[in-house]
Amino acid sequence: MSGQRRHIGVAERRARLAVGQRLAGTARAGTPEEVAASLVALHGTDPVSVYLAVGARLSDAARVVPEMERALYEDRTLIRMHGMRHTVFVFPTGLVPVVHASTGLAVAARARASLVKDMARVGAPDAKWLAEVETSTLAALARRGEATAAELAREEPRLREQFAYAPGTGYEGVHTVSSRLLRVLGVEGRVVRGRPLGSWTSTQFRWAAAPPCAELPVAEAQAELIRRWLAACGPATEADLKWWTGWKVGDVRRALGAVGAVTVSVDEGVAYVLADAVEPAGAVEPWAALLPGLDPTAMGWRERDWYCPPGLRPALFDRSGNIGPTVWWDGRIVGGWAQRPDGEIAWRLLDDGGAGTEGVGAEALDAIGAEAERLRSWMGPTRVTPRFRTPLERELASG
Repeated sequence: MSGQRRHIGVAERRARLAVGQRLAGTARAGTPEEVAASLVALHGTDPVSVYLAVGARLSDAARVVPEMERALYEDRTLIRMHGMRHTVFVFPTGLVPVVHASTGLAVAARARASLVKDMARVGAPDAKWLAEVETSTLAALARRGEATAAELAREEPRLREQFAYAPGTGYEGVHTVSSRLLRVLGVEGRVVRGRPLGSWTSTQFRWAAAPPCAELPVAEAQAELIRRWLAACGPATEADLKWWTGWKVGDVRRALGAVGAVTVSVDEGVAYVLADAVEPAGAVEPWAALLPGLDPTAMGWRERDWYCPPGLRPALFDRSGNIGPTVWWDGRIVGGWAQRPDGEIAWRLLDDGGAGTEGVGAEALDAIGAEAERLRSWMGPTRVTPRFRTPLERELASG
């Protein structure tokens, strides 16, 4: 793009977000697969968040639980696995080779080296012993199809062995071989999470063998991941891309060059879009959404001032930087919500000296209220508590 860079202002970024992130009423999806493909990845550290994130974007939210069960455990069109930043996500199954090659290989190498080093430091059995346990464990999983760590340990008792972790430090603890080894196999793309032990709100999962995964060149996979992410989230700064992928800045820059990304400007400075996304985006009708903690939209960018006023953050984030449940109006966060013990969805707008609730009038209040009722209706008797609790969520949940 020659000459002066086109500036994409906050209003246009919010309009792009509304459509690209499937949040505007007219942009909602028909299936969980469509949602996941549009967002690239659904943050899966809190299993409940995945369902709530999809429910907020489905045209028929009442179908979210059976549809997610179908996609995750019957059709296997969605897979729960480790991805960027050593974090668990839910991806479209077709994206697994891209994530594995672009991100998983480097993360897996560090995870395995760390496990071997930790075991050696405390005189635990050597790498040969670990390899034997690993082979036996994978064979047991192949026979069973799906199994919990405890079930696998009944067939391979060495999984129960324990070793000290970080002795003499503030992080000292005791790990079982099963917990560390299965995690390493997960980031290596050899096993994935299977069905939960309980309902869709459960945080305990069985393990299953990973689906066959084509081997892609790292550079090709990184370019494809950046292309998909820019299609969903562009414009984005280099800092946004480096944070989301967890890559080195050189990898980000090479991938941007490989996809022919075009530079534009945003309020934060230079940003990038795909070549077919330079032209102005159309206006979008005002919309409301109640998004869960760790939602991929709320956590999608490192630089968030354009949709999350800084003054709102103390109430909406925990001390580790995890965002809690948020209320959105027309492309920006204006408050938070929580589920109370009786099932009521309680929400509150937040005041940021005018910036957080500016322009939130009767239309917005009605739309937000309708979304709260929509969420309450499809959740029915199910009660959920976010894995990472924030000040406002705790206050609202307590009534």
